[in-house]
Amino acid sequence: MEAVEYVAKIEELLEGSPITASSVAVDVRDLLTAGEFALAFDTMCSWIYEDELSINEGYYAQLVRLSEDLGSRDLIARMRELVTR
Repeated sequence: MEAVEYVAKIEELLEGSPITASSVAVDVRDLLTAGEFALAFDTMCSWIYEDELSINEGYYAQLVRLSEDLGSRDLIARMRELVTR
């Protein structure tokens, strides 16, 4: 996957995420700008998990797909418990 695709996918996930703290969004975007795609993805997922924010099945499926490229598979597996219907 090209860098521009990672940025677009992570931006889309960030926009659709339950994260409300603007400082987290700024941090994730700063990491994307720096080319740290895996770290940006991990940061976003960690915030969702640590704050126990609910996510839907479709959002979770997107996280799983992107984690296949970027890692964080263990974290994504643990995030399964946050999925609500």
